[in-house]
Amino acid sequence: MGETNTLQDNIKDLLKTFEKQATDFFEVATDIFVGKAETLRDGTEHEPVRLPRDLYAHAGVQTEWWYYTGHGRTASGKHFGFELVFFKRRTDLDKFSVIPLRLFGNPIYFAHFAVTDSDAKKFRYAHRKSANGFFDLPASASENHFHLRLGDWSLRESQGAHILRATIGSDVVFEATLKPTKKPILNGKAKNGVSFKDEGEASRYFSYTRMEMEGDIIWNGETEHFDGSAWMDREFGTWTPTERQKGWDWFSVQLENGCELMCYQLRDSSGGISDFSSGTFVDENGEFTPLSNKDFTIEPTGYWKSPHTNAVYPSGWNLLVPKFDLDLKVTPVMQDQELDTRGTTMIVYWEGACEVNGKLKNEEIEGRAYVELVGYDRSHESPNLAYFLMGNSFEFPSKSIFG
Repeated sequence: MGETNTLQDNIKDLLKTFEKQATDFFEVATDIFVGKAETLRDGTEHEPVRLPRDLYAHAGVQTEWWYYTGHGRTASGKHFGFELVFFKRRTDLDKFSVIPLRLFGNPIYFAHFAVTDSDAKKFRYAHRKSANGFFDLPASASENHFHLRLGDWSLRESQGAHILRATIGSDVVFEATLKPTKKPILNGKAKNGVSFKDEGEASRYFSYTRMEMEGDIIWNGETEHFDGSAWMDREFGTWTPTERQKGWDWFSVQLENGCELMCYQLRDSSGGISDFSSGTFVDENGEFTPLSNKDFTIEPTGYWKSPHTNAVYPSGWNLLVPKFDLDLKVTPVMQDQELDTRGTTMIVYWEGACEVNGKLKNEEIEGRAYVELVGYDRSHESPNLAYFLMGNSFEFPSKSIFG
């Protein structure tokens, strides 16, 4: 028995030595070919948001995204929701096992686009990535102006309006102009855009919670004009994921009386809710109030099991904010709004259009929402390098959105 334990210990020691040698080899090789990694921390991580500068890209942060969701109605009366998000990721601190990810690109750009037909209950999405390599679509994010692109998908600003363009395959083209109707909201306890996710770990986070939307969507050769309302979230920074950030449930709610609500619950690995969960309530005049974890509750009313990944998500919620006498029921317009983006951002998540009804100060109220659920599928904890390198724009099979 003692000899067996000794042999096992020797094998473990040998594997550790091999792993260290492999790590050292790849680090040295990566330093030679693409340069040394940076810490991406310079002491400015908790400085307040500065606008308009912080709408643009940043050279020295690890992660940043520009996140749009919205609800549209076409000229023929069809309702739909959309999600369009661009990510930029510095890979200095990222590894696949012993291989530094910056060997394949630094930064790497990602984008997701999804459309939900609220009437016909159909959903399609696509996702992309680019490191500006030989086989990649061209990608860029300006640090001097609000302009991003990944292939023929783009975000840009023109005379205060946000111009969006994205496609799915060769048959869906989405083009929209979004005009903010309220001032940007600086999230976080101090109302300065610094949003703490854990002790000492924060992003900079601001939102345009009400944007007037109009545009055109092309489907199977037919062009439909639409109008509606959109929401934009902007986050950037360098922060370390912790045990209290294993997943989250995020809500953006637009009520018909002109008020908005953003709130999210951060979850640990056992499903417990972090005290760093927070939110923001915006009144009809654009004045906003930070919400702590104790100011709101989110209670699932049902669950849905994905037939694609077997992940189980909450599906339907009661959302309560007692200090504003807000009692809402949030209901997905359809259950299957799951995105498998393991070939790009390496996660599976649910993000979907929802309907809202309930009471505000004992008055009946309705509205619309988008909900994002991350961490219910855990496949990202064992990422596959080959899948990441080879996977890209997967599209959920759906014959028609507006047919």
